[in-house]
Formats: sequence, C-alpha cells, structure tokens
Amino acid sequence: MNPESRSILDYLKSSPTNNFFLLAGPCVIEGEEMALDIADKIVRITETLGIPYVFKGSYRKANRSRLDSFTGIGDEKALKILAKIRNEFGIPVVTDIHSASEAAMAAEYVDMLQIPAFLCRQTDLLIAAAKTGKFVNIKKGQFLSPESMKFAGQKGRDA
Repeated sequence: MNPESRSILDYLKSSPTNNFFLLAGPCVIEGEEMALDIADKIVRITETLGIPYVFKGSYRKANRSRLDSFTGIGDEKALKILAKIRNEFGIPVVTDIHSASEAAMAAEYVDMLQIPAFLCRQTDLLIAAAKTGKFVNIKKGQFLSPESMKFAGQKGRDA
C-alpha cells in the first residue's frame, strides 16, 4: 500500500470479497527483528491469498495482570518499528492506545488506532483517537451487548 496513492479504506476494500481483511501481529512489539519477521511471513501468505493485511502490534501493553509483567521496549522505539514495517512492506499498521494523551503521539507513526475492549466506553479516549483523523478500531468489550457498541462508535463519529 502506498499511503499517498490510495486511502487505507480503498486498500482494505481491495479484497476479492470486498469485505475481508486480516488484522494480525504480535501482542506487543518485543523487538525489531521479531516484528519484521512476523510481517514478512504474514505479508507473503496474504499476498498469495489476495487478502489485504494490516499489521497489528501494541507499542505498549497497559493491561497486564501483574506489575512485573513485560509491557514493552519503549514507546518511541516500538512506534518507529511499526512505521518501519509500514514503509518496508507497504502495508498499514495499527497499535493500541490506552489513554487520550497517547492518541496524537501514536498517530504520528501508524495508520489506525485501536481501542482495547476494556476501554471501549472511555469517552475521552474515543474522542482523542477520532480527532487524530486516523481510522479507529474499537474492540467490543465482553461486558457490552452488540447493540451497546453503537454508542462507542457514535462518540467517534461525533468527535
């Protein structure tokens, strides 16, 4: 994908079925070599199958059960790896954000922002993500009915 020549929406609609794309990658960016290797393997598979691919990797994990759990290699370092993947493979990239203050910073490096399921109703976070102008993927919280998710989406559209 060349961001200058096509929008991310056009790219995602480029599937022969016009409605399926793969959003996948490591839970969190642990290092450049690992991330590039994953991207390379999945890009080759999705190109063979004709499936548009979005590389997903969190630059930081905020939702860990233990205080001493691994959360990342550093914000800017991980975000630069995501940008490198986009540039080297010509694919869009997405990362999670966990607070409104992260939205603008992460948006400088990625094509799409993802709101984790456990934060899907956080108004300030949804508004900050929407105001970046990036696509926003809001994961549905298990505690919400499908009908209730329309309100999370509406917050983004209204912003």
